[in-house]
Amino acid sequence: MKVGMYYKNSDVRVEEIPVPKISDDEILVKVMASGICGSDVMEWYRIKKAPIVLGHEIAGDIVEVGKNVKKYKVGDRVFVSHHIPCNTCRYCLSGNHTVCDTLHTTNFDPGGFSQMLRVPALNVDRGVFLLPDEMSYDEGAFVEPLACVVRGQRAANLKPGQTVLILGSGISGLLHLKLAIALGAGKVITTDINENRLKAAKRFGAYDAIPAGENIPKRLKKLNDGRLADLVIVCTGALSVFKQALKCVDRAGTVLFFAPTDPGVDLPIPVNDFWRNGITLLPSYGNSPRDAKDAIELIRSKRVIVDDMVTDRLKLEEIAKGFKLVSEGKNSIKVIILPNS
Repeated sequence: MKVGMYYKNSDVRVEEIPVPKISDDEILVKVMASGICGSDVMEWYRIKKAPIVLGHEIAGDIVEVGKNVKKYKVGDRVFVSHHIPCNTCRYCLSGNHTVCDTLHTTNFDPGGFSQMLRVPALNVDRGVFLLPDEMSYDEGAFVEPLACVVRGQRAANLKPGQTVLILGSGISGLLHLKLAIALGAGKVITTDINENRLKAAKRFGAYDAIPAGENIPKRLKKLNDGRLADLVIVCTGALSVFKQALKCVDRAGTVLFFAPTDPGVDLPIPVNDFWRNGITLLPSYGNSPRDAKDAIELIRSKRVIVDDMVTDRLKLEEIAKGFKLVSEGKNSIKVIILPNS
């Protein structure tokens, strides 16, 4: 079968490897759509494991089922989670599934940028979700990124009517925008350095979209009756943006760090000011099965529309172009690879 083998952002090759063999407790999935995530082009993180087949935002068809698998059958349309929690450790039992050791060591084989993938038994048990009939494969490829956004906003305790500032209007920022609106946020304001992304944010319902070079706190107060934001969501890894976030949050507000910085970067915090003003700083990584279920329902019910975010649908043979589009971040919003087209 064909796969997209990652060596570095500028070197992703189409190669041939054998179709994975499944055991009695596993399933084989034919990948119909696989989204390129911003983390896929986080080269400092990915290159350590290269060469590797990446891709974790997938939807497809079950084409083979192990004899012990009873929950699924050949022909089922599914979304499959790559990382899944054990659901039994102290972290899972306290609701912190994304720090579970099992979640950090599980994956499917080989990766979503392949024509077929083997789903291990543990993933079959708690990481496979049937796609509703009304959901397309493209929409299924959004389940994982939206589930991460669902988890982040739940952790941040977003309330109806709150003012939300999203720093970075790439795919994660735009998903946060759409979900915040769906959950009843008041003014949802975004920023970015890219004019096309700012236009997309306005098109998707942003109250305003501010060029990153402006004085964001000053503009925010002008838009928000003299107040800063109740919730600031950081969706880009630049340290300057993390620092900016700390200046944009209102008293009793929350800063949600949804993106990581480069490794080894420290963020200076005005501890006394934040202590006095009751500011919460909160990171969010990954998602749990509950979040995936919620994401599927949000997409199915059209509360969060995602298919209008797809700018590029490419064959596997064009995967190098896809990685170039995402890593450059200019005109694309969501790039989806179609391994079996």
